[in-house]
Amino acid sequence: MAQEEIVDIFVIGGGINGCGIARDAVGRGFSVVLAEMDDLASGTSSRATKLIHGGLRYLEYYEFRLVREALIEREVLWATAPHIIHPMRFVLPYHPGGVRPAWLLRLGLFLYDHLGGRKRLPATATLDMRTDPAAEPLKPLFTKAFEYSDCSVDDARFVVLNARDAADRGAVIRTRTKVVAARRDHACWTVTLENVVTGARDEVRARLLVNAAGPWVDKVLQGVEGDRDLHNIRLVQGSHIVIRRKFDGPRSYFFQNNDKRIIFAIPYEDDFTMIGTTDRDYHGDPANVVISEEEIDYLCEAASEYFREPVRREDIVWTFSGVRPLYDDGATEAQAATRDYVLKEDASKGSAPLISVFGGKLTTARKLAEHMLEKIEHQLGKRGAPWTHQAKLPGGDFAVEAFAAESEKLHRDYPFLTEAHARRLFKLYGTRSRVLLGEARKLEDLGRHFGADLYEAELRYLIDHEWARSAEDVLWRRTKLGLRLSAAEARQLQDFFATVPVA
Repeated sequence: MAQEEIVDIFVIGGGINGCGIARDAVGRGFSVVLAEMDDLASGTSSRATKLIHGGLRYLEYYEFRLVREALIEREVLWATAPHIIHPMRFVLPYHPGGVRPAWLLRLGLFLYDHLGGRKRLPATATLDMRTDPAAEPLKPLFTKAFEYSDCSVDDARFVVLNARDAADRGAVIRTRTKVVAARRDHACWTVTLENVVTGARDEVRARLLVNAAGPWVDKVLQGVEGDRDLHNIRLVQGSHIVIRRKFDGPRSYFFQNNDKRIIFAIPYEDDFTMIGTTDRDYHGDPANVVISEEEIDYLCEAASEYFREPVRREDIVWTFSGVRPLYDDGATEAQAATRDYVLKEDASKGSAPLISVFGGKLTTARKLAEHMLEKIEHQLGKRGAPWTHQAKLPGGDFAVEAFAAESEKLHRDYPFLTEAHARRLFKLYGTRSRVLLGEARKLEDLGRHFGADLYEAELRYLIDHEWARSAEDVLWRRTKLGLRLSAAEARQLQDFFATVPVA
C-alpha cells in the first residue's frame, strides 16, 4: 500500500467484532485495513463457551432484544458455516424445589422456541429421566428434564474465517501489528503501526477509525483522546475446565447452581468434556488472565452436584480463561451485566470519525457488523447493500445439513486418511480441505509428521492462508491439537515455526 494512499476504514482489533466488521465493509466496496497486536482471536474470541446460542439465561434479565437477535442468528450462521457450526441439544435437569420453578423454565423455553423464528432446529421437548439415556451420567435426583436446541461453534476458526473472507475480498489483515499512535489530521486519521516481531514501523491514513479492541477498547480511546479516565466497559472473567469425557452421547447439559448461576457441560473434541463458565469481575491486565484456584474449585463442585462421578482436579487436562469486555451498565453482579453491544461515535463536524465497539458476543457479531456499517455509511456515504446474511464463510459452501455426507466424501476421495482424520479436517476447513490436501495420494505426500494426525501440509496451509505464526496459533486456535500432542511434540512444532520466515 502506497504511503500516500488513504483507505476508507482502519479497524483496530482482530477478534470477532473487528474481523466481522472488516468483512462486511470490504464486501460493500470500502477499502479496509485491520491491525491486530497479537494473533487473530488471541483474546476473548477464542476463550468463549464455544456456542452460537440465544442466551436462555438472559431472559431472566429481560434482554429480549438481544435474545431475539441471537436466536435468529443461530440458523443464519449455521447456514453460512456448517463445517464449524453444528446443532446441539441441551438437557436442563429439573427437580422439585430446585433453583427455578418448572413453570418459569417452561415459559422461558416457550419464548426461546418462538421468539426467534426457529425453522431447522428442533423444538423443546420434555424428557422422562427415569428412562431417557440423558439421565445415565447424572445423580438419581431427577425425574424430569427439558431439552432444547442451540449450536456449537469453533470460536477461533469463526474469527479466522471472517478474516480470510475479508482478505479474499480485498481487505488488508495485519497480525502481530500494534497500533502505537492514532492522530486526527482534519478529515483523516494517521495511524502509526509497529510490527511486534521486527519492530518496524509504518503509517496508514484512513478516513474512519473503528475501535474494536475488545478488553483494550478504553485503553485505545485513552491513547487517541489523551489521558482521560474512561470506564465504558466492565471486564468480566469467564473460565472453563476441560476434562476427559464424562459422558457418552452428543447432548450437552445445562446445570443450575444454588447461587442461581449456570454452567454448561459440553462434549468437546470427541474425547473430552468442557465445563464452564464462571462470571466474576476482573481488574488486572486482560493479557494476563488465567483461571484462579477458586474458579477451578467452583466448577468442579458445581458439576459434581449433578454428575454421579465427581469432577476432580486430577481429571482436568486443560483450562482456559478470557475477559469479556461488557458494556458497563451499572449492574451489581457480573452475571447480571448486559451482554448486549453498544456502538459509540465520536465524529464532530469536519473531523475524522471514530466509532468504538463495547460488548458483543460471537452469536451477534454479524448483526453488530451490519449495525456498524449503518454508522459508517452515515459518515462515508452508502456503498453496497447488506450481503452477509446468506454469504458462505470459506469452506462452508455445501448444504447446511450435509456435513456428514461431505465429510465421508472427503474420506472416499483421500482414502489414505483415517475416517477420523478426514472428519477433523472437514470440520476445520470444510471444502477447503481439498486445497490443503491438494494432489496428495498417500500419507507421505503430506510431509513431516508432528504428532497425532498433524502433518506439514496442514501447517503450510495455515501459514499461507490463515496467518499462523507459532505453535500456539496452531495447537490452541486454528486446531485444538494441543489436547493431543505431547510436550516434546509441541516443542518440535515451535522449532519448526522458528524456521518459517516472518511475513
